[in-house]
Amino acid sequence: MNKTHAPNIAGVVLIAFFMAFPFVYTADDYPYIMHILITGFFYAILTASWTMLAGYAGQFSFGHMGFMAVGAYTTALFSHYIYLTPEPTNFCTEFAFGDGYLIVLDPIGVTSSTLKQDCLRQAMEVWGDGVAVTPMPVWLGITLGTLMGGIFGFLIGTLVLPLRAAYLALFTLGFSEILRAAISAEIAVTRGQAGIELPALFQDGVTLFGKHFDKTDKLPPYFIMFFLLLFCLGLLGLLAKSKFGLFVRALREDQDAAAALGVNTTRYKVMVFVITSMIAAGAGATMAHYVGIISPNNLVILQMSLIVAMAVIGGVENIVAAAVGAILLEFLLEMLRNSFQIGPVEIDMTVWRLVFFGVLLMLTLRFSPKGLLVPTIDYFLRGHIGKETVAKRGQNKPDDEPGSEAVN
Repeated sequence: MNKTHAPNIAGVVLIAFFMAFPFVYTADDYPYIMHILITGFFYAILTASWTMLAGYAGQFSFGHMGFMAVGAYTTALFSHYIYLTPEPTNFCTEFAFGDGYLIVLDPIGVTSSTLKQDCLRQAMEVWGDGVAVTPMPVWLGITLGTLMGGIFGFLIGTLVLPLRAAYLALFTLGFSEILRAAISAEIAVTRGQAGIELPALFQDGVTLFGKHFDKTDKLPPYFIMFFLLLFCLGLLGLLAKSKFGLFVRALREDQDAAAALGVNTTRYKVMVFVITSMIAAGAGATMAHYVGIISPNNLVILQMSLIVAMAVIGGVENIVAAAVGAILLEFLLEMLRNSFQIGPVEIDMTVWRLVFFGVLLMLTLRFSPKGLLVPTIDYFLRGHIGKETVAKRGQNKPDDEPGSEAVN
């Protein structure tokens, strides 16, 4: 088999495996394993997009989970506060919209137990059953969340990208912490630490392959997240191989030299920041609808550290390696929840699992800085051919040719 085709074949096999897995796996822990895979796909999207930003463009950011939260909270607030009705309520804030009215509800507060707040409830009591109230489509909320991530990415990127190295990381870390504090403080709007609930991806269920699935089934969100991952990997892969990818790698290597050669450094730095922010926001919005709730706890620094660690262990300069590494490490972290005994001593892995994960991260940084998966990928991409060719040329040199004595 030609080794140059091995990565493509491996990719097809991996995609086929994930496509077939939900239909062939029938163990009792099916919902649990499916949930781990969906979460793994989510982290793979975040890790791959962060790899494009940090590994390819050299922009080390701690704000990725912040942009994820921007997308998640945008769609959450949109689904909570916006409704369509054919008649005016005369109680809520409302705007004429086509043949109906766009209703904006009052703040929900921490005691609200329903999506339809007081003003809409009052109107429904007046209407009776003759007026239908239409919630906004989930896909529209996800789209708005993705666009809002791009807007925040543009604004933050314009402010932050003149900074370099540690200053960039500190600025984006501050952005995430400020966002988390603001969400926690605006209890009337976001419910603070109590979290805000969202409708499911398929609130009324969906029919796939001739079978109806309700909103709690794992198969529809599994394929939604998997196809979103494939789309993001395809987009990032095309960008990496294009002129855009060449320019952002030039910025990583030497920004001043790239500028001297005519590269518009500010433009490309902002572009890569916006693209990766939109990907993170889209993944966050989709995952929020799958989980059904979003809270400021998703913004803690540990979550961002997990993304960075997944990228480093998988391969911080390879998008596919980072994504695959994220899925494998999500499984590893879940498997490490199982405690075990060594003689009379019981190891409580709920405490020690992150320690083992940290040790793996340190060993990777020390002995395989490119990641654990990248060396294998490079081998099949014929990365070893250069060394072999140099060695063969050295062996074929005449004994009196300069440099021949250096080759053993």
